[in-house]
Amino acid sequence: MVDRHVIDVHILLTRDQQLLLTQRRGGAFDGEWHLPSGKVDAGEPLTAAAAREAKEEVGVIIDPAHLRFVHAAHVANSGPEPRLGVFFEASEWTGEPVNQEPDKCSDVRWFPVDQLPDNLIAYPAAGIRTFLDAENSEAFSEIGWKSTPATINH
Repeated sequence: MVDRHVIDVHILLTRDQQLLLTQRRGGAFDGEWHLPSGKVDAGEPLTAAAAREAKEEVGVIIDPAHLRFVHAAHVANSGPEPRLGVFFEASEWTGEPVNQEPDKCSDVRWFPVDQLPDNLIAYPAAGIRTFLDAENSEAFSEIGWKSTPATINH
């Protein structure tokens, strides 16, 4: 078992009841839809990482103060190392989203929130579900683990 975890940030860009998704190019998730996202760099706050990744992937500028926490997911089997994904909503930014990484992404597209594609990667879909149904969703999930540790009562 790997002795470390990757920390990812995911950005839910929303406008007019639409959500921005990116389509993966190559690798295990080729052709599947995802949120703009990426790994947190050493020494980087989560909101700064989310703003940086949004600029790198889709070319928009987000003030980290305009990010709202939506969900966190502890994920196994979504890459070589377990990961903790933190999801933020951004409803305010500067610029129009475009594909900044054509080697990793084949499309960037707005989808009505009630007509999302079926081929969403399961991991980001958890954060999207929480965002869309915040009143009935948990702010934390565990995905892909064979078993969940027993609760310890004190």
